[in-house]
Amino acid sequence: MKLDQLISKDSVVCNAAISSKKRALEFLAELLAKESGSADSFEIFQHLTEREKLGSTCLGHGVAIPHARTSNNDKAVGAFIKLEHGIDFDSPDDRPTDLLFALMVPEHYTDEHLEILSGLASCFSDDGLRANLRAASNSQELYDTLTNWHVASRAS
Repeated sequence: MKLDQLISKDSVVCNAAISSKKRALEFLAELLAKESGSADSFEIFQHLTEREKLGSTCLGHGVAIPHARTSNNDKAVGAFIKLEHGIDFDSPDDRPTDLLFALMVPEHYTDEHLEILSGLASCFSDDGLRANLRAASNSQELYDTLTNWHVASRAS
C-alpha cells in the first residue's frame, strides 16, 4: 500500500498542540475535509466520533487510526498528525497516543476499507517507522517518512 495515494503534504501536520481526543478528532476532520474537497468537517467529526463510540481505534504503541465512512466523498483520503504531547485515546496498552492517522472512505467501500485499515495497521506496527515519525521535526519529514515506508519495507 502506498500512503501517497491517501495523503498529501497538506494533510500531514507535525507537533500539533492538541490536548484531548475530541480536539484531535476535530482537527483530523478539518484536514480530511480539506483533502476531500467535498465533505463537511463537522459531518466527518460526527462520523469519527460515532466510530469511536463503538470502540477505540487506538492500536497501542502511541498510535490511533480513527476512521469513518461517508457518502460525501468518492475516494479514500487520509490525514496524519504527530502531536506535541501524547493524549489519552483509550489505548489498549494505556500509553499516551501521539501518532494519529485518520481515514475517510466512501460508504460503498467495504472490502477496500478493511484492506486499507489492515495496511495501515501493518505500517504502524513497524517499530522503525514509529521511531522515525517521532524523530521528524517538521511536516515535510513526516510526509516523506510516511510515503516512503512501503518502498523501504519492500526492500527489507
